[in-house]
Amino acid sequence: MNNPVLVLVGGFLGAGKTTLLLEAAARLRAAGRRVAMITNDQGGELVDTRLAEAMGTDVQEIVGGCFCCRFSELVNAVEDLSAHDPEFILAEPVGSCIDISATVLQPLRRLYPDRIRLAPFTVLVDPERARQLMLPDADPNLAYLFWNQLAEADLVCISKADLYTELPDLPMVTTRRISSATGQGVPEWLGEVTNGAGVSGSHVLEVDYRKYADAEASLGWLNWQADVILYTPTGPAQVIGAWLDDLDQRLSSARIGIVHLKAFDQAATGYIKASLCQNGTEPAVDGDLSASPAARHRILLNLRAVAAPEQLRSIVERAAENLPGSVTRLHLESFRPAPPKPQYRLTNANVS
Repeated sequence: MNNPVLVLVGGFLGAGKTTLLLEAAARLRAAGRRVAMITNDQGGELVDTRLAEAMGTDVQEIVGGCFCCRFSELVNAVEDLSAHDPEFILAEPVGSCIDISATVLQPLRRLYPDRIRLAPFTVLVDPERARQLMLPDADPNLAYLFWNQLAEADLVCISKADLYTELPDLPMVTTRRISSATGQGVPEWLGEVTNGAGVSGSHVLEVDYRKYADAEASLGWLNWQADVILYTPTGPAQVIGAWLDDLDQRLSSARIGIVHLKAFDQAATGYIKASLCQNGTEPAVDGDLSASPAARHRILLNLRAVAAPEQLRSIVERAAENLPGSVTRLHLESFRPAPPKPQYRLTNANVS
């Protein structure tokens, strides 16, 4: 077996990491290359994992903390996937995490030089999120995470080029534009991270871990999953569309800012994933919009917002009661991320 290339893509919540990696996986498979994926989150039951599975990608899931705090699990996941002999393993750390170079890339290079090859570390930037976080009155906690993510990137890509024509002026950062929806810039980026010539982990941050912990804990996180039997059979797109509208209105009425809201609906007739990155916007959608009506649905929700976890839980539970059917809840957790405690932290970047 060849040692797989680990392609790590970071970026703030909602930047489009999963969409880009799934597009990359599809392009690699179409070119006859073998590819797998690793998803990551602070909690369990991830929309991204279900979407990757539905799209036929071999995927491992690491939950309960970022790659830095679950480093051994990351290595185990790579080894498990390596049993299928992938050439490339695509992975995305939690969207609120920083210090990836010192806590993930440097330890991988130092401890496993003969088992894992590292691609340049890409950070994705949502243009609208960047614009908001560059304003004088931007949330200081979110801005702290955003700017530190940029500072340690080997490559910075401005995502959603099909939606935004004006680019944020990011000081001291060279960027390329990409769109996972249209494919703009994706082949060029994919070639750069898979050709083996780029440097990975070239920037190591100086991080105040108390400030980092406070910034992450400013967000409330909620993961919810349920089986729903509808009174009237309905297609997944209609179910998720109406429910996201309801959740958006409830959160907006409570003056809760959505940072990232993702929902996944799997029925026998097809699946839909829809997401919002701010209140009052149209959702981005993946899946089969024309899937036929079905009575039985499994719905998964991941919500990150500027609010107390208890408040998010109350709103989602009330919204679930408004679903037009019988709801059997399978999973519910709401929390603030615990302070990060990396398993390793190596501050001397060895990029030779």
